Amino acid sequence: MATVKEKLYELITPVVVGLGYELVGVEYLPQGKHSLLRVYIDTEGGITLEHCEQVSRQLSALFDVEDPLNGQYNLEVSSPGLERPLFIKEHYVRFSGSRIFVRLAIPLNGRRKFEGLLTGVEDDEVVLKIDDEVFNLPLIQIEKAHIVPEFS
Repeated sequence: MATVKEKLYELITPVVVGLGYELVGVEYLPQGKHSLLRVYIDTEGGITLEHCEQVSRQLSALFDVEDPLNGQYNLEVSSPGLERPLFIKEHYVRFSGSRIFVRLAIPLNGRRKFEGLLTGVEDDEVVLKIDDEVFNLPLIQIEKAHIVPEFS
């Protein structure tokens, strides 16, 4: 049986891709009548407000028919922004060499939060260098991750 997140991806992906965008990821934050469904989209030339509005209109129409979530929620369509979220293995490979923040679902060596240099992906683990120490963080345990913008 598919999870809510899997059902959302199944519905959202063809719409976003069909409009010519990359589906970066989906976050669903259930909080009663203040629930939030956030859809991140991107394109090589960057995302504008008009792109977000276009995707939002299409998804709203689809959700009116499909009704994938119980109760009320707000739909937010957004660019990944400077603190680009990382959702899948390919994101970690693509942004290797970037500084990232990772929060784990289950503590590793007594800690859940890590920030350091993403050096790559080995098997199903994200390799993160913090100072002179290397951490292998299991992808399956990553609750949330994003790029940390660096300004020079």
